[in-house]
Amino acid sequence: MIVVGNKLLSEDIFEVQFSCDIAACKGACCVEGSGGAPLTESECAILDDIFEDVQPYLRKEGLDVIKEKGLFVIGDDGTLETPLIDGKACVYTTMSANGTLHCGIEQAYRDGKTKWKKPLSCHLYPIRVKELIEFTALNYHKWSICNSALSCGVARQTTILEFCKEPLIRAFGEQWYGEAEETMNAWLQGKKIK
Repeated sequence: MIVVGNKLLSEDIFEVQFSCDIAACKGACCVEGSGGAPLTESECAILDDIFEDVQPYLRKEGLDVIKEKGLFVIGDDGTLETPLIDGKACVYTTMSANGTLHCGIEQAYRDGKTKWKKPLSCHLYPIRVKELIEFTALNYHKWSICNSALSCGVARQTTILEFCKEPLIRAFGEQWYGEAEETMNAWLQGKKIK
């Protein structure tokens, strides 16, 4: 693990090259997995505030589940998360003509309807955040549905840290990201010298 401020980063975040390839995966992360997208209490309040603006972007199936279960639920692990349609796709997904899943919240954001892009857990992916007593741990979540993102990352020569620049700044600020980038460059340079 590498320390940047009060964050512990797995070496994978500096080493692994990653860049989403939605044309290949078709948004599989929005439908695969054992639960919905993790949410914080403040994000649940935001969803409550912006739902009226996001609602027109959502599929009927998602709206039906929201009507039944609400904008967020408590998952099997006791944490807040987005509800799922038939235990699969997130209720906030939309689907393009070719079957690719997109985020309805993000589409509303891009259209200027909201100022909130999407849950931070989605925006940060493939980084997963875990709060420890004195540190916040940032780990790379390896998932076979993202194999095309690894190939794409190599082609673009983009590390996970670089790919996640925008959400990392959103979460921890520009100064922290700048320190993380400097640390990564020094760390990678040190590996080359060895």
